[in-house]
Amino acid sequence: MALKDSQKKKRGGVSTLQDGLGRLGASLLLLAGQMLLQTVRALLGRFLPARARDLTADCVLITGGGRGIGRALAREFARRGARKIVLWGRTEKCLREAAQEIRAMGTEGHYFICDVANREEVYRQAKAVREKVGDVTILVNNAAVVHGKTLLDSDDHALLKSQHINTLGQFWTTKAFLPRMLELQRGHIVCLNSVLALSAIPGAVDYCTSKSSSFAFMESLTLGLLDCPGVNATTVLPFHTNTEMFQGIRIRFPNLFPPLKPEMVARRTVEAVQRNQAFLLLPWTMHILIFLKSFFPQTALDEIHRFAGSYQCMNTFKGRT
Repeated sequence: MALKDSQKKKRGGVSTLQDGLGRLGASLLLLAGQMLLQTVRALLGRFLPARARDLTADCVLITGGGRGIGRALAREFARRGARKIVLWGRTEKCLREAAQEIRAMGTEGHYFICDVANREEVYRQAKAVREKVGDVTILVNNAAVVHGKTLLDSDDHALLKSQHINTLGQFWTTKAFLPRMLELQRGHIVCLNSVLALSAIPGAVDYCTSKSSSFAFMESLTLGLLDCPGVNATTVLPFHTNTEMFQGIRIRFPNLFPPLKPEMVARRTVEAVQRNQAFLLLPWTMHILIFLKSFFPQTALDEIHRFAGSYQCMNTFKGRT
């Protein structure tokens, strides 16, 4: 009797294991099918893009909006019909001139003096924006600084400044505006990052570190918004862009690796927002670099850096703030 009970238990255990493996296999097949479907959709989207988001009802806030890519973004959003554009920054003259450009294009433009590194100031100015302008539906975290020095040549204040502005500033701005976007079920968080978040270079330890942290922040935020209808995120990772902040940078083969124009970065960024694209690498050749990093040994990657001259490209670099 005991032997029969033991055999029944054994057969029941085998059956349970087989059922479990069967469910696991079915789940894996379903996962593979879903991944293939989403990959095909993404590829088709490259050639047959979905209907672009209408910006005519959007209020766009751009940090670091007085110059460089931020100012180009303001013009591009205005050109594509954004209803209101709000510029944040630390230099009133630049902000005022940029806002005047926006108004001349027929778009309602506002500016506020705000240092995104200052948490209390961010929350205070966010409240002022809501009261004076209205609800922000597209937040563009663009503000950044870099001082272009090695770790041992950097002073502690400069290192902290870049982390507070480039990384923590996005925490405060997103916390200030995301809750209302979730309530409205309409919103978009945009981060102007850098390819240096994924492939660092020497001589800019503060910038590379802050951008890597910023990338992790956006990757986590993007996943957290999967079940939040109407609210999405876009991370843009451009190569060296020809702006005042990176004036003086030298690359070994400038014709092979030409700097990007702010206007092009702005145009591709707004297009990514309108198409709800989560991540955008500029130019497309940066995908090759990231692919190579995934399997080449570090010694081989070192040779790529030597070839490109990125070991020396920061020697004459003068970071702007």
